[in-house]
Amino acid sequence: MQQSASSSRPLVGVALVIGSCLSLPFGAAVAAQLFPVLGPWGVTSMRVAIAALLLVVIVRPRPRRWTRSQWTAAVLFGFSLAAMNAFFYAAIDRIPLGPAVAIEFLGPLVLAAILTRRLADAAWVGVALVGMALLAVDGLIGAEPLDPLGVLFVLVAAGFWIMYIRMSARVGAVIPGSGGLAMGLVVAAILLIPVGVPAAVTVAGDMQLLLLAALTAVLSSVIPYSFELAALRRLPQRVFGVLLSLEPAFATLAGWLVLGQSATPLRMLAVALVVLASVGTTLGVRRQRRRDEGGPFTAPIPLPD
Repeated sequence: MQQSASSSRPLVGVALVIGSCLSLPFGAAVAAQLFPVLGPWGVTSMRVAIAALLLVVIVRPRPRRWTRSQWTAAVLFGFSLAAMNAFFYAAIDRIPLGPAVAIEFLGPLVLAAILTRRLADAAWVGVALVGMALLAVDGLIGAEPLDPLGVLFVLVAAGFWIMYIRMSARVGAVIPGSGGLAMGLVVAAILLIPVGVPAAVTVAGDMQLLLLAALTAVLSSVIPYSFELAALRRLPQRVFGVLLSLEPAFATLAGWLVLGQSATPLRMLAVALVVLASVGTTLGVRRQRRRDEGGPFTAPIPLPD
């Protein structure tokens, strides 16, 4: 029974990452509809604040008992959340959702390439990179040219995404449960207060805006961050990074369904490549786990530290 539970850990982790990849871009698509009223920075602030409130009520963290190391991890995690989200929303205010997510993925892709230790992992990273490149090219030669400032914003977001993955793994390791996520969102909400006050005043007087902001918070923060934190307890960081290559595919779908952004043949080819990379990585993890359990001479896959 214990062996069966152990072998299911990668599959559960993969399912959690896919759930995050489904939720996050649809939340971003909903958020984009609030940009004309609140602006990208105001939407970011409202999304993070509402998500923090919901998780604090649900999780009821007890930070008074935390050590200095736990507090440091939570604060750095919150900083990465605030910066990553703010710059990404500033980017999708200027460039389409699909290409924006593709470019932002350069962050975790670089992390996966740095951390990989097997030739097969490196090969799947290469396949995912080709898919990302095709999505970026599609954005450059398509009907909607990419705004240079939007590209700069999303590259900054990609850098903070690397920090988010590292700090999310750290929080998951040193803080049990979801208390670290809840307090990380509180830290992010506090950091975004200067840009959030005007948005809060606007939302307070319009129930429809408040509902859309709450939906954005649930889809873009509560669900994906909870799933990713749990996934990082089950998957190595390098595998987690490549599996996130599914996100541009779902972002393309969300952009088409919610925002009416078209999916060209080149973009569909890119989607096929990132799905192939994700499937290949998943199968590789399962085979490695079986070898680890089958004999004493195979080295285990290292968990996030």
